[in-house]
Amino acid sequence: MTQWLLLVYKIPREPTAGRVYVWRKLKQLGAVALQDAVWVLPSSPRTQEQFQWLAAEIAELGGEVHVWEARQLYATNQVLTQKFIEPVETEYREILAALKRKDRDLGALSKRYQQTSARDYFQSELGRQLRKRLLAAEGGRKR
Repeated sequence: MTQWLLLVYKIPREPTAGRVYVWRKLKQLGAVALQDAVWVLPSSPRTQEQFQWLAAEIAELGGEVHVWEARQLYATNQVLTQKFIEPVETEYREILAALKRKDRDLGALSKRYQQTSARDYFQSELGRQLRKRLLAAEGGRKR
């Protein structure tokens, strides 16, 4: 059963830059919103550290924050898990399509892959395949 981290926060409405910053940071981490100010990530040492840093930043912005570790009791884990898998696999498919083009930029595609794989909390098979193709493309370019 997957353990989850919940970040629950309240931040002053003004200035709005703080609210936008927190929202962008949560999206960058690949967190999923359960409600307006309740976000979730799979629990791991890495995600715990990320939420700990974000909690400190929210506190510095004058907000209140709580981070909880939980497990889901009554809904199937698959529903929540899919909310993490679908956007990552969509991004992987876009990178694969771009990799097939003749005018591809391998450096940019590799960077995009790294950013996406940082949010791939469930180690997608498609991500593993993409990594192999990127490595093969890089190897072919160096010859």
